[in-house]
Amino acid sequence: MIFHIWRHPKPIAANGFCVGQTDISVDKRKIKRLANKIQRFVRLHQLPKFIWVSPLQRSLKVGEMLAKQGFQYHVAPELAEIDFGNWDAQPWAQIPKQEIDDWCNNFADFAPKHGESLQQLFERVESWINEIARQNSSHRPILVVGHAGWINAASMIVAGQEVPKKAVEWPRPVNYLEHSQLDF
Repeated sequence: MIFHIWRHPKPIAANGFCVGQTDISVDKRKIKRLANKIQRFVRLHQLPKFIWVSPLQRSLKVGEMLAKQGFQYHVAPELAEIDFGNWDAQPWAQIPKQEIDDWCNNFADFAPKHGESLQQLFERVESWINEIARQNSSHRPILVVGHAGWINAASMIVAGQEVPKKAVEWPRPVNYLEHSQLDF
């Protein structure tokens, strides 16, 4: 089964902030740009006009824009970015250095207060992928608008890699609007 995943457009005023499940807005022109890019891709490859999005508006708004172009979209909470808990929406500079050091040194299992660990993100992503694979008896390609952490986790799972134990093992994030193809 093939997953076609696009990273959402760049959020407004996110630089310097820890952004996970913070529901931050995106410029409408950038949403339209990604929707048009997906529309062209679907037309070129003759794919079904059905896409999965997260409930966070930087993904959801792309689904809503695509609906105006004849797509059906489905919202899946499992597609949300990692939950940084108390860190979410905080400037990185204001998060205690010791907490960031603890996270970097125990990357797989550390979770900010009220947040989720990378291990929990991997479990959530893998569970969703397996459920979609189970439901997709026709093996049609799955289209998704996702988030950088979610996309990295899905890529690593599909490649058979384990949850990174150290921060230096985490891949660079995919670029905004970037398309990734995962063969599961």
